[in-house]
Amino acid sequence: MPETIRQSALRQALSWPVSRRSLVVMVVVGTVLNLINQGDALLSGAGIDWPKAVLTYLVPFCVASYGAYTAFGEAAKRRNREVIPTCVDTDPL
Repeated sequence: MPETIRQSALRQALSWPVSRRSLVVMVVVGTVLNLINQGDALLSGAGIDWPKAVLTYLVPFCVASYGAYTAFGEAAKRRNREVIPTCVDTDPL
């Protein structure tokens, strides 16, 4: 049974190259957001809110992965809509 557009997009979005990029986004954006949200606790030596920290890292990963999923899905839809031009003989003879 052929793969649907959604299945193909999900498979591509969860592939290692895309997941690796999402992990990089997670580390960079998650770190910046954690420093913004919990920087005062880190500097004062107070405890870190671990559930909040985990979610702060998880959200950028999910957003990057969902962005890849929708991009792959839209690209597949565009490919399916493309019409292959036919050769038309313009020679009047």
